[in-house]
Amino acid sequence: MAMPSKGVTRRRALLAAGGMLACGPALAQTASVDVLLVLAIDVSRSVTDEEAVLQRDGYRGAMTDPAVLAAIANGPLGAIAVAYFEWARYDYQDLIMPWTRIAGAADAQAWADRLGALPRQSVTWTSISGALRYAGHLLAAAPFEGTRRVVDVSGDGANNNGPPAEPERDALVAAGVTINGLPIINRHPRFGRLELDVDKYYDSAVIGGPGAFLIVAEDFTAFSDAIKRKLLQEIA
Repeated sequence: MAMPSKGVTRRRALLAAGGMLACGPALAQTASVDVLLVLAIDVSRSVTDEEAVLQRDGYRGAMTDPAVLAAIANGPLGAIAVAYFEWARYDYQDLIMPWTRIAGAADAQAWADRLGALPRQSVTWTSISGALRYAGHLLAAAPFEGTRRVVDVSGDGANNNGPPAEPERDALVAAGVTINGLPIINRHPRFGRLELDVDKYYDSAVIGGPGAFLIVAEDFTAFSDAIKRKLLQEIA
């Protein structure tokens, strides 16, 4: 029998840990949050190491931004729960940060510090359908109850591996999930590919559900500001 890959084993262990959290007595007091937010980040080979750092730093900076923290605090429950994974081809999704409850500056800073310390991989192909399918599994296994369920997909290219994205998008929307998009215009791609219409693709094939929207990052250096604006809109 073939042994599971290290990435698969790691994801299983993290999901199991999330399941154990759901059984803890302390969770009964903090089981509800305003938003269950899945952050799905493209790490396909068109994303350089420098661009990958800009993506992670963008999420770290946005999550600890005073305006974002104020939006969290102003919610009816004053807390959100976040799961962060990176994706590429159809069978590659790496759960970097399992479900984490964020209810203030200390929670957000601890989340950002852990994210900054973890390694990153680059994998061939781009499968938004695989990412959406995995996001649905994460939402189903969440150890929290969310008033809203949101998937936030960021990437610099269209689906080019696995099934089309639209059926997975439609299945999540039918289940009441909102999918928002953060397409990145990559003007210096690797392997000779240039996808300047990625925003149009995300608009037609990726986003959907109640209040769905997209915010375009004109390049990777603009990602930090774009993700901040996006988080503010999703949380509020």
